[in-house]
Amino acid sequence: MNMRSVETAVGIFVIISIVCVGYLAIRLGKMEWFGKDTYGIEARFISVSGLKTGAQVEMAGVEIGKVEAIELDPKRKVAIVKMRIQNGVSLAEDAIASVKTAGMIGDKYIMISPGGSPDAIPPGGAIIETESAVDLEELISKYVFGEVK
Repeated sequence: MNMRSVETAVGIFVIISIVCVGYLAIRLGKMEWFGKDTYGIEARFISVSGLKTGAQVEMAGVEIGKVEAIELDPKRKVAIVKMRIQNGVSLAEDAIASVKTAGMIGDKYIMISPGGSPDAIPPGGAIIETESAVDLEELISKYVFGEVK
């Protein structure tokens, strides 16, 4: 009887340990099971080279969301960037989404410039005005080959 109670205690300890490790992995990995208080919007860009899923979406230097998915629109031949924005953040209809670089060779992220319109983009809506990423290789090649005026 004494051996069985020791085995039961060890089994319970192992189960509790696995649950705790799983919880910490989810919390530290910033995974979300049930979705945070966010809503989805999208924007269309001519080029999003270097932008990755999970990249930050910022406004005034403050993170307000994440890039959820990047897809290609086969008809228009443009990139569709789907983003999740925090519920407390309202984006004006004339907001501008730009692909920016953190530092000279840093990661790409989306910077949203606030607009002045009193009307907000509804959940599931789209940002109309966008600015694509600056292609440094193209600029350097234009400069080297004398195409810059």
